Amino acid sequence: MLTNFTNHAALRLQQRGIPSVVSDLLIAYGDEKFDGHGGVIRYFSAIGLQELTSDLGNESTKLMDKYRNCYLVQANDDGVVITVAKRHNKKHIWRN
Repeated sequence: MLTNFTNHAALRLQQRGIPSVVSDLLIAYGDEKFDGHGGVIRYFSAIGLQELTSDLGNESTKLMDKYRNCYLVQANDDGVVITVAKRHNKKHIWRN
């Protein structure tokens, strides 16, 4: 999958040590929540992680464990990734 990143997002991926494949997996398997500012927050939910495990197998999912708290913000109109980060405090992403 080819994902377009802003310069900011590409820099954040590098600074935070998150492989770009994680952003592809977030787009494919992550749940989405609209942020109210023209963006979509994508994150791994329990259901998304189960689908990921079902499709890629247990070994791949175990390798992904340290990235399960990652999320990204994607532009709602053109799908460009604005930023990528990790939730260090395990704060819940509230859904409406």
